[in-house]
Amino acid sequence: MRRAEWLVLLALLAAVVLAAGLPAAPLPAGYHDFADQRAWGALPHALDVLSNAPFVLAALWLWRRAAIFSSGIGSSTFIHDRMADHTCMVLVRWVVLGLIATAAGSSVYHWAPGDAGLAVDRLGMSLAFAGVIGLAVADRVSPRLGRALPLPLLLASASAALWAWQVGNMTPWALVQGAGLALLVGLGLSPNRPDGLGVRWLWVVLAYIAAKVLELGDHAVFELTQGWVAGHSLKHAVAALAVVPIGWAMRRR
Repeated sequence: MRRAEWLVLLALLAAVVLAAGLPAAPLPAGYHDFADQRAWGALPHALDVLSNAPFVLAALWLWRRAAIFSSGIGSSTFIHDRMADHTCMVLVRWVVLGLIATAAGSSVYHWAPGDAGLAVDRLGMSLAFAGVIGLAVADRVSPRLGRALPLPLLLASASAALWAWQVGNMTPWALVQGAGLALLVGLGLSPNRPDGLGVRWLWVVLAYIAAKVLELGDHAVFELTQGWVAGHSLKHAVAALAVVPIGWAMRRR
């Protein structure tokens, strides 16, 4: 195993150890009290539900980009390049399925916000998270390691989501997300591999941070826009944009 592969594995192991050792953190009071409570007819919390549509649109666009890119893989004269590209396409499809699962899970949650719905929401996010991290590792470190990571990452992230629901301890979930973000930053700062897609991962990170800021500013944005739109609704649209650098990298190749 290469040194870079060991570093990735050690970083993920450190996150697991921290999740087990840090104090428990409960869900903040009022977490489910979103700013925009408006219903449209029989649809409760309408904008928070409907604003998940960008995830589906992003998934369809990324699927199309992957299909076009895959059609040209066989033209490469280098077997190693073709193998790396095939691995990346498998992982892109993980991301596509994760986006659809995120849209479905988030819609369920916002239809009737509560602890059980939040777990469903996070399960969908877990699939997208596993695909993005696996793709980033395959792109910058090793296709072999990148392809091996999504399933254990999905299990770890889903377990953290269910643990938060059943036990009320948010620490493992927060660490899974924080460790993934830190890893993406590190991978974004690392050099491109010759046979990688060359995704600009720091743009993915920036989109995630912007979405998180909007989530935290849910009520403030709602007041700022005089009740037109809340921060959480905008968060969904901005989070969906995080996959644009992935599709753009396939276009540049």
